[in-house]
Amino acid sequence: MIYLVEDDDNIRKLVSYALCKDGFEAKGFSTPAEFWQEIKLNIPELVLLDIMLPEEDGLSILKKLREKSETADVPVIMLTAKDSEFDKVMGLDMGADDYIAKPFGMTELISRIRAVLRRYEKNKTNKVYRIGELYVNHAKHIIEVSGVSVALSYKEYSLLMALLEAEGDVVKRDTLLTKVWGEFYTESRTLDVHIRKLRMKLGSAGMLIQTVKGIGYKIGGTENEQ
Repeated sequence: MIYLVEDDDNIRKLVSYALCKDGFEAKGFSTPAEFWQEIKLNIPELVLLDIMLPEEDGLSILKKLREKSETADVPVIMLTAKDSEFDKVMGLDMGADDYIAKPFGMTELISRIRAVLRRYEKNKTNKVYRIGELYVNHAKHIIEVSGVSVALSYKEYSLLMALLEAEGDVVKRDTLLTKVWGEFYTESRTLDVHIRKLRMKLGSAGMLIQTVKGIGYKIGGTENEQ
């Protein structure tokens, strides 16, 4: 089931129709209140979330979704105004999986939905990672360093998992940006900031994240960044 939070009746009906025609189950909500009421009962496979909404804006809703354990991993695609670059960056940094600018075509929207869902299916693994002091249980969302629990933001956790899944291989910068922020995000400085924060939060295990200059990052070994 895909939830669509959009106050424009025409867009909401058009998108819902297109999704159903393409084989998805979809449910539309014109207000955040309706959405919050429904999500207490049923967790969707994916949320399409407009930024400009009555009562509560989409970024606020996204933040709450990522803070709640039961919805922290639900994929979210933001629907933004064409020229709202700030909203796009904010949404991606707060945990959105992708964004699409209005006006958009149904073919592009459905293509993006399928791409995001494929990424999530690929990441559904029960694998446990142990590297030095670092312990990560992906299925249970547990991160520990020397037995002490570590709290990470949604993006920091996604970044850590992208590195762990490479199993010691170097992950290119562009690949990390695509996996964590979506295929159309190009602001590479955001990656460096999040790597730095991730290292700090992991404490002594932060040195496991190794910089490979001019290429990207890998996990394992010692820090070699100059």
